[in-house]
Amino acid sequence: MISFRSFDLALSNCVDQMKRAVVLLSGGLDSATALAVAKSDGFEPYALSFRYGQRHAHELEAAGQVARQLGAREHVVVDFDLRRFGGSALTSDIAVPKGRAPADMSHGIPITYVPARNTIFLSFGLAWAETLGSSDIFVGVNALDYSGYPDCRPEYIAAYEAMANLATKAGVEGTQKLKIHAPLIQLSKAGIIRLGLELGVDYSLTSSCYDPAADGRPCGRCDSCLLRAKGFAEVGIADPLLVRYGIVAA
Repeated sequence: MISFRSFDLALSNCVDQMKRAVVLLSGGLDSATALAVAKSDGFEPYALSFRYGQRHAHELEAAGQVARQLGAREHVVVDFDLRRFGGSALTSDIAVPKGRAPADMSHGIPITYVPARNTIFLSFGLAWAETLGSSDIFVGVNALDYSGYPDCRPEYIAAYEAMANLATKAGVEGTQKLKIHAPLIQLSKAGIIRLGLELGVDYSLTSSCYDPAADGRPCGRCDSCLLRAKGFAEVGIADPLLVRYGIVAA
């Protein structure tokens, strides 16, 4: 007969042998789905979020809830302040665009773009991955419903991965061959939602809005809210977040 202690030790050894992955987790719909994909792919996820001076800091509360719901091994929040540089509606007093048509979103780079944000985020992820002995970083970037951000394109991800493998002690010594996983990059918002639902993501915990109320209630009119609404409409279900706030019926 196997004792409970033997079972616990076997379970602990199994967990220790799982491949670790750093998952960039903003608390939004896409990053929550990326975390679920990492877990589904057999990785032990280490969630990494950032308090970078964003006006929608409610997303960090959402990130914590998502990390717990999806069973991240650890959730770290890194603090730095991009408000010193400005240049974005998300890190300054510039008004967040509201009510834009989908056609308007598909042209140009919007003022909600934060200069070099994904490069900065991935660099923190790279540092943590090296100390964890991990060769895998997951990021929820998307090249279809992505609001024109240049650091969400496949060629950017490929270039960063190539650079990262030249940039670390582990890479130079051959103990790390870093892979940037972008499992959502070619999916529509509806496709992302369908995938997340299959993997058990509770989207009522996520926060996508660029300009939410103090209690996290989404504005419903910024680009991110509109893209999210489009996705749920195409899937044919009510957004669980809007149900949670009583904005729509279940």
